[in-house]
Amino acid sequence: MARSTPHAAEAELARALRTGPFHLALRMALSARGLALHRVQHRLAQRGVKVGVTSLSYWQQGARRPCRPESLRAVRVLEDVLDLPPHALTRLLVEPAERTSTDRPAARSYRALVEESRVLARLLADLESPEDGGLHTVCQLERVLIGAHRELRARDSQHVVRAHRDGVDRYVAIHHGDAGCDPGRVAVRATDNCRVGRVRWHTASGVLVAELLFDTRLRSGETHVFGYGFDDGTGGTSSEYVRGFSFAGGQYVLQVRFDDAALPVRCLRFTQSSAGAPRCGQQELTLAGRHRGVHLVEQGVRPGILGIAWDWS
Repeated sequence: MARSTPHAAEAELARALRTGPFHLALRMALSARGLALHRVQHRLAQRGVKVGVTSLSYWQQGARRPCRPESLRAVRVLEDVLDLPPHALTRLLVEPAERTSTDRPAARSYRALVEESRVLARLLADLESPEDGGLHTVCQLERVLIGAHRELRARDSQHVVRAHRDGVDRYVAIHHGDAGCDPGRVAVRATDNCRVGRVRWHTASGVLVAELLFDTRLRSGETHVFGYGFDDGTGGTSSEYVRGFSFAGGQYVLQVRFDDAALPVRCLRFTQSSAGAPRCGQQELTLAGRHRGVHLVEQGVRPGILGIAWDWS
């Protein structure tokens, strides 16, 4: 087997740093510098950065992608350890501009996301709902159905919560439709151990909030299991489903199922630290099962955004 010369290895590294992806560039840099992972870990530790050998291995394999602030700081120090130019690796963690396609709506601008956040705050205030509703999520299973016309047809949620203060007797669910959604035509369903209370929406942003009332007042430490759903089908082409978390929580499972008449060509899970942050932690998902779906499982939810995106062509 032919071996790469040092000059060839440096040329390959330069190409990988220019074009990415991140994991390939990292692997090339480690190879070009002749550093084993445990030695890299030791040099990072000397600079005050703690990263496990397993994490470094996942990064170079592409199995995981550094996203959290402490991980991004580690990558910046890693550039120094590997004698790379500043930002040589970190720039590869910024996602390229979204591809444009007649089948994929343009991503919402940060300004639009901020405005939608303000709308949501007003709707929640109208329901007299504090940001912290007194409930901690133990686990949640969410199922999303994409219809034959590539629209978000429905979503159902089975939720287990624990009260962390006395007297909690409701949960406020939020639905954000795709472009063109008419929230006034979205039906709210109470499917298990709750009933629908007040419902408010904002037509221009496609945001709807619904009060789900429990039949009992929970005492601090008590748990409650309930289910609910939204029937939509009023929006245009759907290309992703995202779920935002303001607080840390328990397990979250998201299933996205597609109609046999409209199957995507590619599905990716992703995370974001905030609405305006770049997407990271991307992982390709494979359609499987009788219902032709994909899923993600997050054992311990952190504040931020989780989601699944898909391409139609």
